Amino acid sequence: MNEVVKNNKFHITTFGCQMNLADSSTLVATLLTRGYQRVYEEKEADLIIFNTCSVREKAEERVFGRLWEVYKYKKEKPDLKIAVVGCMAQRLGEKLIEKVPHVDFVLGTDRLFELPEVARGNNGYHPVMTAFGHENMDAIKPVRENDFSGFVTISRGCDNYCTYCIVPYVRGRERAHSADSIVENVQRLADEGVVEIMLLGQNVNSYRWHDTDFPELLERVAAETDIRRIRYMTSHPKDLSNRLVDVMADNEKIMPHVHLPLQSGADRILERMGRKYTIEHYNKIVDYIRSRLDYVAVTTDLIVGFPSETEAEYEATLRAVSDIQFDSAFMFRYSVRPGTIAAEYDDDVPEADKIRRLNKLIDLQQKISFERNQRELGRVCYSLVEGFSRRSEEFSRARTEGNKIVLFKNGGAAPGTVVPVKITGADAFTLHGEIVEEVRC
Repeated sequence: MNEVVKNNKFHITTFGCQMNLADSSTLVATLLTRGYQRVYEEKEADLIIFNTCSVREKAEERVFGRLWEVYKYKKEKPDLKIAVVGCMAQRLGEKLIEKVPHVDFVLGTDRLFELPEVARGNNGYHPVMTAFGHENMDAIKPVRENDFSGFVTISRGCDNYCTYCIVPYVRGRERAHSADSIVENVQRLADEGVVEIMLLGQNVNSYRWHDTDFPELLERVAAETDIRRIRYMTSHPKDLSNRLVDVMADNEKIMPHVHLPLQSGADRILERMGRKYTIEHYNKIVDYIRSRLDYVAVTTDLIVGFPSETEAEYEATLRAVSDIQFDSAFMFRYSVRPGTIAAEYDDDVPEADKIRRLNKLIDLQQKISFERNQRELGRVCYSLVEGFSRRSEEFSRARTEGNKIVLFKNGGAAPGTVVPVKITGADAFTLHGEIVEEVRC
């Protein structure tokens, strides 16, 4: 029986990546087992939690804005507690309370799961805790995103230290979960009715537990569990092996989607970013992926305006995008992250040039995404139904094997079911289709 906690209602908001979503789900489960009750309106909460992101300055600005928005609740209810956890808490520590004095608790990435003890004021726990080395990996259990999909963290932290990236500084060095525990956790979710899982790590390709590397881990999860669909994120090009691609090609459970951040199409910029690969190496990876998989969606991340990027180097990125033909991309203009190596560089690309370069890149990628999606027309794919379309309950929303959203007329397909959908239309962002009778796509 869970302990009853006074003033036990909590509300949580998550910013950032899927790793943060997974952490939030674990934190929610931890709070629920400690006698807390989740509410979905901030004004009803006794504890408001923000799980934060520090990858870009804009992400932190959003958190600061939200912290001042919820201050009104604190003035109305003085006993209300506000907690900031995760990457931004790790980066700023005590400085966060200096900036926003009404914040009560600041817990970094290794300490956020200790929030129940901190919120109760238990002995040995301080309102601000950001020291590494206190994380209990075994306590980080797989969590459901919803009734039919879930996250399984396979590793935490990162050893790459790309010059623009704050992640290694706020999440620490890479630590792996044991292969046996990962397989057990995936099966546990499958036993609970989960259809699709996402294996998560800052760089899944560098996963290693004793003699088990990531391709072998994928093989074990596919062979030793009853899960129907397997995804993974994120991949680093320097560590993605042909053997991993072969494992994907040989196993229908592993969804044919590879998110492979390129960042730049210019070798000098890649070297300055600390990425440890060349555009030639990257192209060879993509060529092998497409040669081994009959169907695959390749997506990426791109940064423009990195310090000292010339117009010619930016044009090299445009050429790479045109040549590779990504299905979609997350695109950003460079912004300085204090504490990273690149923060010491001269941020010498004018903001107006960054914006111009980004807008031109977005236009190019949207055209490519539209063309790539036209190739889906007539294809029948098994799609995992996620719910209704955001615009109308007349249409259902599902996710294809290639991680694309498809909308189709609601024929009673329940969320969590996998249905064959024939693609009948497409724009740059969304596929449209109809349920058909097919044995296999």
